Amino acid sequence: MAAPQPDMEFQQDQRHPLLSNRTDGTNNLSPMQKAIGQTYKSTGHLAKLLPSGTVLAFQLLAPTLAKQGHCGDMNRMMTGGFMILCTLSCFVLSFTDSFRDEKGKVRYGFATFKGLWVIDGGATLDPHAAVQYKIKFLDFVHATVSAMIFVAIALFDQNVVSCFYPIPSEDTKQVLTTLPVAIGVIGSMLFVSFPTTRHGIGFPVSTQ
Repeated sequence: MAAPQPDMEFQQDQRHPLLSNRTDGTNNLSPMQKAIGQTYKSTGHLAKLLPSGTVLAFQLLAPTLAKQGHCGDMNRMMTGGFMILCTLSCFVLSFTDSFRDEKGKVRYGFATFKGLWVIDGGATLDPHAAVQYKIKFLDFVHATVSAMIFVAIALFDQNVVSCFYPIPSEDTKQVLTTLPVAIGVIGSMLFVSFPTTRHGIGFPVSTQ
């Protein structure tokens, strides 16, 4: 005897991917998928505020590590570890800055509580000028927000979501939909209200 039709529809809905790679438009997407797609677009521009190298590395390696969303335990461990490394990269690189030496070459360094520690040992920075690069409270704010934005964008990647949540519950879907929106709004407000003057590694080059 055939199973009831509602049960079959429920099972199909449970196995429907949270994010989709459809190329035939959005007419066939569920309301949840449409909401997620709009949220992804709204937070995508914030990726420009993150270190370009970190974002590029994530975009290139995440699909491979996550095995296109068909993860085993080892893939989940590698994907999770990679996300942690990228998050730490966004946080740490927020404390980097750059300047041009007397020859006009761009030099990079890490901001410290006393000034700027130049990575290239062959370059020096005047102590009085180095004071302008010392760590400020705003740097910790930008570093924290950058890490949060990266996590939101990473968890919104189809491969990552399918890897950790192959059959997401309704509560999980709500979290994955509302979290990037909240982080995007808060991050935008903080970056616009308190812009940084640093030009660190992975960010636009300093003109000074």
